[in-house]
Amino acid sequence: MLQHLPAVVVLLTVLLQCGTAFAVARARGLYGIKAPATTGHPGFERAFRVQMNTLEATLMFLPLLWLAATYGAPLWAGLAGLLWVAGRVWYALAYLRDPAKREGGFVVGAVGLLAMLAIGSLGLGRALLLS
Repeated sequence: MLQHLPAVVVLLTVLLQCGTAFAVARARGLYGIKAPATTGHPGFERAFRVQMNTLEATLMFLPLLWLAATYGAPLWAGLAGLLWVAGRVWYALAYLRDPAKREGGFVVGAVGLLAMLAIGSLGLGRALLLS
C-alpha cells in the first residue's frame, strides 16, 4: 500500500490546486473583480497570488516527486511529498490572512522539495552507476 503514497500525494496536489482556484473565484465574487482582471482589492490579489505561487511551485514539485518515487523510494518520496503539500496548505492559509506570515509554510514546503531532490538525485545517480 505504501508504494501508492506518491499517487495519493498527486491527488492531494490536484485538490490543493482546486482549492486555490476556488479561493480566487470566491474572492472575485466577494470583491467584485471581473475576469480577466488580476488586480483590485488586496484580498483578491492575495488569493490570486496564492493560486499562482502554488501553480508555479507545482511545476517543480511534480517532476521531483516522480523522480524520487521512480529512482529513489516511493515511501520516502511520498512522505516528502506530504511534507510539501502540508507546507503549501500552511503557506496558502497564512498568505490569505497575512502575507507577512507565509514564511513558515514556505520553509516546510521547501524542505519537502529539497528532500525529493536529494532522494531522486541519489537514486538516479545510483541507477546510472549500476547500469
